[in-house]
Amino acid sequence: MTRLIFLGPPGAGKGTQAQTLAKSCSIPHISTGDILRAAVAQKTDLGLKAQSYMEQGELVPDVLIIDLVRERLNQTDVKQGWILDGFPRTVGQAVSLDDMLKEINQTCDGVINFDVPDEILVTRLLGRGRLDDTESVIRHRLEVYREQTAPLIAFYRDRQQLVSVDGNQPIEAVNAHLKQLVYPD
Repeated sequence: MTRLIFLGPPGAGKGTQAQTLAKSCSIPHISTGDILRAAVAQKTDLGLKAQSYMEQGELVPDVLIIDLVRERLNQTDVKQGWILDGFPRTVGQAVSLDDMLKEINQTCDGVINFDVPDEILVTRLLGRGRLDDTESVIRHRLEVYREQTAPLIAFYRDRQQLVSVDGNQPIEAVNAHLKQLVYPD
């Protein structure tokens, strides 16, 4: 059973590593962005509620995100485990996630933090070539991450759930490290 949370700043490689590890473990990679887009596309009750916030350019409230994650974690394909990517983003969300996992009789096996220097992140994100990825926008996203999401590192470290991984290595090296953490010899 593998149930992991992936933390790290934008461009740290969380999504790439989550997809690869999830495939090798035969478990779903659960991205809150994907959940939101799917719920909106399927016009579920939660999706329609989320869409109204998204269309106004507002953040979807935590309670709605928690409900979407709960709905996803109750699906049959997660019985063998999951990797959460992009959630929780705040300590408040982490506490709500803990409460929700207790309600549905699941636990989190660990939290992996992808550690990458800011200058490398800026270079990576600029290299993606997205129109909205200007250096000033990227640096602002990193500031928001440090303010809102970085406190999760201390939160999970204090609970002895956190393992930090050097994300400033080739993809294969990071993946090998992750597999070693999940499947120790």
